[in-house]
Amino acid sequence: MQHDIHPAYNVVTVICSCGNSFKTRSTLDDENLSIEVCAKCHPFYTGKQKIVDSSGRVDKFRQKYGNRSGKVFSDKSSDTAEAA
Repeated sequence: MQHDIHPAYNVVTVICSCGNSFKTRSTLDDENLSIEVCAKCHPFYTGKQKIVDSSGRVDKFRQKYGNRSGKVFSDKSSDTAEAA
């Protein structure tokens, strides 16, 4: 391994927006790292959903597009057949 080519591997304090903090190692120059979500407040790890969507994505989609069928009909094939 070559000397003096690798970045310094320092101890960093990670501070979450929920107030949780822990120490880890990183190549960052700063001693503190601010994050928005950690394992203590992320819904995947806590099992709780913080943001509740009043109308779901499927409902929004159905309201926007209604009961349209997914098929796209093209008149181009019939136009070229008539022209030929």
